Amino acid sequence: MKLFLREQTPLIVIYLAQLMIITLVYRLDGGSGVNVSLYAGLLSTFLLLAYLAYRYFSNRSFYERLESLPSSLDESGGPAQGSPLAESLRKLLAQQFRLYQNDLHSYRHKLEEHIHFINQWVHAMKTPLSVIHLIIQDKDGPPFTAIGDELDRLKKGLDTVLYTARLDTFEHDFYVEQLELADIVRGVTSEQKRLFIRKRVFPAIAMDSGITITSDEKWLTFVLTQLITNALRYTVEEGRVVHFRGYLQEKGRAVLEVRDEGVGIPPGDLPRVFDAYFTGVNGRSFQESTGMGLYLVKQICSKLGHEVEISSEVGKGTAVRIIF
Repeated sequence: MKLFLREQTPLIVIYLAQLMIITLVYRLDGGSGVNVSLYAGLLSTFLLLAYLAYRYFSNRSFYERLESLPSSLDESGGPAQGSPLAESLRKLLAQQFRLYQNDLHSYRHKLEEHIHFINQWVHAMKTPLSVIHLIIQDKDGPPFTAIGDELDRLKKGLDTVLYTARLDTFEHDFYVEQLELADIVRGVTSEQKRLFIRKRVFPAIAMDSGITITSDEKWLTFVLTQLITNALRYTVEEGRVVHFRGYLQEKGRAVLEVRDEGVGIPPGDLPRVFDAYFTGVNGRSFQESTGMGLYLVKQICSKLGHEVEISSEVGKGTAVRIIF
């Protein structure tokens, strides 16, 4: 009703103005019949109200449709309308929606093809990396050690690309099971032993016994790998320790804390560390920073139903807690 009145406001104003002008002209012409003037005005007003009532009731569903926002794209056209103008507008919106759906389907198909290509490419690149690793695994000497380190970096980069591409289709690659938290942590730290040795940093694992979590082993392993990579990247002094602590909160929820003794994060950067591509102050000093590590950790944990907390102190280190 409010929309209808707003639309008809110019008509009502023009009607009142012309009614006053006609009455004034009638008076200037010498007419003295006040009752006749009132009768003419009332008759004209009645005709206006009758016209407005007809317009409103014939287009009531149209105005109600305009005032109610659609809850889904399927409702964009709305029900059939009685008036020709409203029905034409409904058909126009329905046709626009169909065109939009066609474009959306086309772009979605292209995106799926792109993601499929990325997945295939990553898997294809992993094969030569595995072959190179097999070739140098029995070789000794600084050159082969450096090659092995670079192979690890390439593998982690490919994994980051692969998991980023799969993030939007997470539900298609997701398997929940009961896991021993201590076994997961020990397995991931063992896989990253080359990185620990190269940085001359040591893992310290302190786990309460019997902590079982519900999660996806593959995705959680990737999350822990990202946390370890970050912890070692920002630990510049040799002989430092990365602490892995598993415990139960008062509410019975399991918590895994990964704490390093690195450079720490400035307070001004903490609110944005989970944003994609944000590297902050430390990113200017450490060229390997991509700004994707903690972003992926946050996104994956959110999809797994886990919470992520972070605290840091400059010069003393950073602690990331995963609450299961």
